Amino acid sequence: MDHGVRIFRVDNPHTKPVAFWERVLTDIHRTDPDVIFLAEAFTRPAMMHTLAQIGFQQSYTYFTWRNTKAELTEYLTELSGDAAAYMRPNLFTNTPDILHAYLQHGHRPAFEVRAVLAATLSPTWGIYSGYELCENTPLHDGGEEYLDSEKYQLTPRDWARADREGTTIAPLITRLNTIRRQSPALRQLRDLHFHATDKEEVIAYSKRRGANTVVVVANLDPHHTQEATVSLDMRQLGLERHESVPVRDELTGETYHWGRANYVRLEPGRTPAHICTVLRPSHPQTGGSGVS
Repeated sequence: MDHGVRIFRVDNPHTKPVAFWERVLTDIHRTDPDVIFLAEAFTRPAMMHTLAQIGFQQSYTYFTWRNTKAELTEYLTELSGDAAAYMRPNLFTNTPDILHAYLQHGHRPAFEVRAVLAATLSPTWGIYSGYELCENTPLHDGGEEYLDSEKYQLTPRDWARADREGTTIAPLITRLNTIRRQSPALRQLRDLHFHATDKEEVIAYSKRRGANTVVVVANLDPHHTQEATVSLDMRQLGLERHESVPVRDELTGETYHWGRANYVRLEPGRTPAHICTVLRPSHPQTGGSGVS
């Protein structure tokens, strides 16, 4: 801390006494309230919640293993509900220990859509170095360990060459972070609402804060183009059922007019998702605006 380090990732904090962390975090925050502790605890839900309740400002989650529409909807509804009062999830697309089969077999489109999901579902998200290059070779079939894990070695990467050859998704990651900075709705955990689609491979959700409303539609199938109808709950967007409003896709700059039912076509490798800002100011919200 004396050298300016203000964020600490704690490896496996659930293997140490909870009372120890409670005392350490209390003592540190008494003098340095800006210091953040991230709990890297892939353990039972009760212990993950307990660590958040006794003072860890951020927590790893099960996001890496939630890949279907049903899994994502259920899990993010849980995280953005009552748990949001004390737990701040950091959605990691991968870690030094975890290369999920979805990334191993989905290649670049899988890396793109998981980045979109992590960046728009939670105020905080993370990637492990090499994600930008879509590194996806496992140590062995059926495992989640990287072949060339940096837990055991340094891995040189030719970032300049990747930029020249277009083999990096770094521009997408830069764009996602820019969208987040420009969108107050994406900087909060609560007020997340899922909307109906007629395809299990297509997920849709929205976030709203003040006049800023963002609608995200993503193709969860990294192998095939998906066409679907998205049925928006207009009241959750601050709109009347009959209204049609212009929305701007922040990934492409294109503008569409969306109402209750909207056709989308999402092609892996070209259009992983729509991240749309509702251009017409929404009606004033009732109740709280959510917790960042």
